[in-house]
Amino acid sequence: MDLVKFVEDQAVTKNEVPAFKAGDTVSVHYKIREGNKERIQVYQGVVIQRNSVGTNQTFTVRKISNGIGVERIFPVNSPNIEKVEINNHGKVRRAKLYYLRGLTGKAARIKSRRF
Repeated sequence: MDLVKFVEDQAVTKNEVPAFKAGDTVSVHYKIREGNKERIQVYQGVVIQRNSVGTNQTFTVRKISNGIGVERIFPVNSPNIEKVEINNHGKVRRAKLYYLRGLTGKAARIKSRRF
């Protein structure tokens, strides 16, 4: 098993992402390929979970688009991620914020954490 992990670590290029956790509002600059053209699209929302460790680590971002909740899972080490910006640090008490799926409007807000 250690040999497999060693090969994975050598093969995957690691992205430098800032330290964020569940409850933070982030903007993910993601490369979109349409035919032979390439553009960068910004996906902004609340991080509802960080999953796994190491090379296959992912995070899920939830946003409300036209009144409908949309979630997207991003691999941390994806070559398509240009950069991740932290817009707001949220004050939450748990690591997985699945309860936000059932909330709408003002009830779905997260308080801001001060430093």
